[in-house]
Amino acid sequence: MKLRLDIKGKEYEIEMLEEGEDRLKIKVGEKEFSFGKEEKEKIAVAKTTFPKRSFSKKEIGAPIAGIISEIFVKEGELVEKDQKVLILSAMKMENEIVSECSGKVKEILVKKDQEIKEGDILIVLV
Repeated sequence: MKLRLDIKGKEYEIEMLEEGEDRLKIKVGEKEFSFGKEEKEKIAVAKTTFPKRSFSKKEIGAPIAGIISEIFVKEGELVEKDQKVLILSAMKMENEIVSECSGKVKEILVKKDQEIKEGDILIVLV
């Protein structure tokens, strides 16, 4: 699982490398971190903030509730896999939302400054 975060204008990519019963290993940028059982349990609680709903590859959904700060694409525009499509502000953080696949923007279901809920579909690709 990969996640991209924008914290105060600095972008971070977080990737889960390994998960075992007593251990969790993640990579933040080029640095790797290993966590024992206690820290792993705390991280498991944090994971529950991600959507319980799964999206199709052609749907870009909200991983958390927040407010749409910026939209970088327009309907009819082609997007590439991992391209930044919008910024979702939540809990005083700007979260970069990227496309999981390449495609053409069929529909943008949100507007700038709109409040959205976790699991809402934001953009549909074809």
